[in-house]
Amino acid sequence: MKRSGLVAVLAAALATLSLTATAARADWLKAESERFIVYSEGSERSLRDYVQKLETFDRVMRYRSGLPMDQAPLRKLPIYLVGSRSGMLRVNPATPQNVVGTYFPTSEDIFAVAIRGENNEILLHEYVHHFMLESAPAAYPGWFVEGFAEYYMTAEIEADEVQLGGYSENRAYWLVNGTWLPLEVLLRSRPGEVRRSSYRETYYPVAWLLTHWFFSDPDRLRQLSAYLMAVSDGEDPVEAMESATGLSLAQLRSELRQYLMSRRLMGRVIKSDFPAADIVVTRLPRSANDLLLINQRLKIGVKDEDRAALGQEVARIAARHGDDPLALLAAGHAGLHFGDTVAGERALQRLVELEPDNVEALQFLAEERLRLAEAAEDEAERVSLKREARVYLGRAYAATDNDYRTLMLIAEMRHGEPGYPNDNDMLTLGLAFERAPQLAGVRLNYADALIQRDQKDEAIAVLKPLANNPHGGAASDRAAQMIAALNNGEAVPTLDGLTEDAAAVEPEPSPEDEPESPPAPAGE
Repeated sequence: MKRSGLVAVLAAALATLSLTATAARADWLKAESERFIVYSEGSERSLRDYVQKLETFDRVMRYRSGLPMDQAPLRKLPIYLVGSRSGMLRVNPATPQNVVGTYFPTSEDIFAVAIRGENNEILLHEYVHHFMLESAPAAYPGWFVEGFAEYYMTAEIEADEVQLGGYSENRAYWLVNGTWLPLEVLLRSRPGEVRRSSYRETYYPVAWLLTHWFFSDPDRLRQLSAYLMAVSDGEDPVEAMESATGLSLAQLRSELRQYLMSRRLMGRVIKSDFPAADIVVTRLPRSANDLLLINQRLKIGVKDEDRAALGQEVARIAARHGDDPLALLAAGHAGLHFGDTVAGERALQRLVELEPDNVEALQFLAEERLRLAEAAEDEAERVSLKREARVYLGRAYAATDNDYRTLMLIAEMRHGEPGYPNDNDMLTLGLAFERAPQLAGVRLNYADALIQRDQKDEAIAVLKPLANNPHGGAASDRAAQMIAALNNGEAVPTLDGLTEDAAAVEPEPSPEDEPESPPAPAGE
């Protein structure tokens, strides 16, 4: 073989090896649009298509809910698309076997993780909840919160149209073959309560069917609006339903059964002639392959017995990437919260040296000062630590003035100080609430401050969506207790002792929990 031919063969072989290595490396891409930040290891084309569908889905909900189409959110929702279940486990090792998507509203981040190419219904369901709390913040009853999400989660999104109102096969199976829960139970109970009863299989299906029935007719939409307003004003939910529809619960149940079996139970097609979303795609550094997902795990809460091992694992992985910003951030976070605080401090200080406006690093450094200040016995030391925290938070706010976590930490720094809550504290808490209405802790602290300012009606308005949250857990119970105390003129229970876990929402029921097998829309 001639030398030139050998060189060509070697060049081709090297090119093949290079392509193979690149494919194996599976570098992460980041796509940012008006409302979403989506991370994926897949192809750029599929990522762009996915983000475009999300933007279309959001616009359809806005259109049908009578909301401004050009209103961008104060915070974009990050979504991490993983290639398999192992990616889900990297973020949350407790992910149940059949779960293909999870939404995590935490104090350190609000994000979702989903398996790429799998059924999108769970992710869309969770995004509807996210959207509803942000864009339609009224105090809706739990069944409608779930029915609204169930109605939209089956959306089939194509290039030029979106079909709404399709059914989930699992839900349809239980409607046809299961024993329906009584409508009185549906109207008066949270899903968490029903899941502990013999009617657990049909809560979501019946909530979906009732929502679908209301949405299918303009007159019934008006009835739904009247019902929602009556319940929001404190009317008994059963009496409100019977008054709005003109039907007894027995008659309504009969109507729903007939509707289920009729041809009227069909999807609705919406022409999606919205402008194409502006999507910017960038490639992340190699460190993302090792640290992007585990960095999210650090944010969702880790069992005490796992914290030390996780901290050591993150430190070991991060060390391979030197001064890479993501590596320094993960090492700093893990060090401060999971073991080696000296190493964590060193990593974060190095990061802010390289990137003076790194908001997350500044937040972690401030949070550590506030933790130390809380434990300090010497008053001068406490004041000094809070002063340092104030400097870090000032820098974080100057870098990005709409970050809810910065605002939460500023409010935490002021809590318990003389004159709290003053006008500036109320502004800070209000801004945090606007940017993260999905967080129970944000609502509870803002409502607590409103109560201290004797703004009881405003506090109730903030608490009601949390009290009605189908997955609010202990935080929903606390909100309901606060509302009851305010309505009865009693002392409001203190927030002391409400842990971060208790201030979080419960996860959506997984397929293992369920047996196998915003305002009402303004009109068409």
